[in-house]
Amino acid sequence: MILAPFFSRLLRFFPRVVIGCLITIVGISLMPTAAGWFGGGENADDFGATKYLILVTVTVLVTVIGYVMFTGLLASLSVLIGMVVGTVVALCMGLTDFSGVADADWIGISAPLHFGSSQFSLSPVLVMTLALIVIMAETTGNSLAIGRMIKAPITQRRLSDTFRGEGFAAVVSGFFNGFPLNAFSQNTGLIAMTKVRSRFVVTVAGVIMVLMGLVPKLGAVIAAIPPSVLGGSAIIMFGVTSAAGIQELARVKFEGTNNALIVAVSLSVGVLPMASPELFGHFSGTARLVLDSGIFLCAICAVVLNLILNRKNTDND
Repeated sequence: MILAPFFSRLLRFFPRVVIGCLITIVGISLMPTAAGWFGGGENADDFGATKYLILVTVTVLVTVIGYVMFTGLLASLSVLIGMVVGTVVALCMGLTDFSGVADADWIGISAPLHFGSSQFSLSPVLVMTLALIVIMAETTGNSLAIGRMIKAPITQRRLSDTFRGEGFAAVVSGFFNGFPLNAFSQNTGLIAMTKVRSRFVVTVAGVIMVLMGLVPKLGAVIAAIPPSVLGGSAIIMFGVTSAAGIQELARVKFEGTNNALIVAVSLSVGVLPMASPELFGHFSGTARLVLDSGIFLCAICAVVLNLILNRKNTDND
């Protein structure tokens, strides 16, 4: 929260070519997650079995047909409709189980500081600080992507407020025994797909998430959704996010500039940790943390290359 105003000043280093690269890599970076769900969950013994591919196909077809055929509210709900139909098909195929709903408690409240009072040690604090700085770079990409989608300028003030909110959420999560939270890239894809841009809707969704945390039965219902159904929805949403980045890059001036080289190198470097997860396996600690983030690598490459190659250009757009 303290670093938020300073980090937001870096916004001037994000011209359109950098923003386009970041938005594109955000969508691409989520594809490994979608692939894991696609095959039935990475822990599935029969990962990639035909039955899981059938579920994915049904979910994708229903979502796409709903998005194309419907208008207004129903078009916005196409992702949800696809997930509901996919879950029903999974239930008929015996690939999901709602028995956990009956076993779950109605009310569940986490006791603050369940693992004991806070203890501070310099080493883990520095590691987590670096991790959150990496997350701030990813949040910058998500914020810029959403700003382009809703046609609202992302100013230093807005970006600073975003960082503060994210930092406060991380503090509250830790107090209630959770992990540090960050802006979820999947939600960027959801906004791109549904075109729902209302802050009221986001607020209501947040309240629902809180209720799910307090009412385990609701959480159990969501947990019963098969990974393959999630994968079918995910590949669409994540793909739409990348498409938004490509649309942004389409507005970039390439002729007579070095922007094509910036895009080529930045995206290629950003994809490396996803294409070969063990590529930086010989590194450890904080170095591995940074190198494993494709979004962070893409951002650094794009910003540095833009400063070097476009230093004589006052307009990179």
